[in-house]
Amino acid sequence: MLEVENFTKRYGDFTAVEDLSFEVAPGEILGLVGPNGAGKTTSLRAFAGILKPSSGVVRIAGHDLEREAIAAKRVLAWVPDTPNPFELLTVAEHLHFTALAYGVDDEAQRAPRLLEELELTEKRDALGSTLSRGMRQKLAFACAFLRDPKVLLLDEPLTGLDPKAIRNVRDAIRQRAEAGAAVIVSSHLLDLVERLCGRILVLHRGRRVALGTLEEIRAGATNAKGQSLEEVFFAITEDAHEEA
Repeated sequence: MLEVENFTKRYGDFTAVEDLSFEVAPGEILGLVGPNGAGKTTSLRAFAGILKPSSGVVRIAGHDLEREAIAAKRVLAWVPDTPNPFELLTVAEHLHFTALAYGVDDEAQRAPRLLEELELTEKRDALGSTLSRGMRQKLAFACAFLRDPKVLLLDEPLTGLDPKAIRNVRDAIRQRAEAGAAVIVSSHLLDLVERLCGRILVLHRGRRVALGTLEEIRAGATNAKGQSLEEVFFAITEDAHEEA
């Protein structure tokens, strides 16, 4: 569903991401992890069509993101780490705008269910400018889910959420994957990634240093002192730092 081939992003002489290749299948949740500056957000923004790759190809449901941008973006949804809703639109108007933009015919049935699922019903008439950080995050999810995207790109999706909302959003992500969406979750919350994701992609200084299930990555982490993703992550990134 999502195919990345030899993706590279440069800013002048600085290479943010170099020669990255991987795929995410329908129904799969891939965890994207790495230290600060590893290239995670740069990669996600490029996969969402916000940044243009310096080289390489990104395909969304078979559509080349650069050559068939409209077709590709129709089937993907991007939730950034800091959502910025329209200040003068209400929560309900955000969903209506999204439905109009993407041709969602059954908004009248879907929107109320999403508002309830994400605990936004009481905020349906609240302006974007009045929403808390957590409510803005929930609204971004509602707008993304409204379209039933085939590819979901999530950058630090649980930031600002309370414990109950974290559980609800985590369950909602699983449900979309079970329905066939290909999902990438980028997060520093390694416990979340370990519990939610079937495979994990580890970036370090813009390069892929590991890709696979936790068991597969653990087997290749020679200095891991424990079995958790946190311990494996530290071992892999420390090895990569020494090799660099």
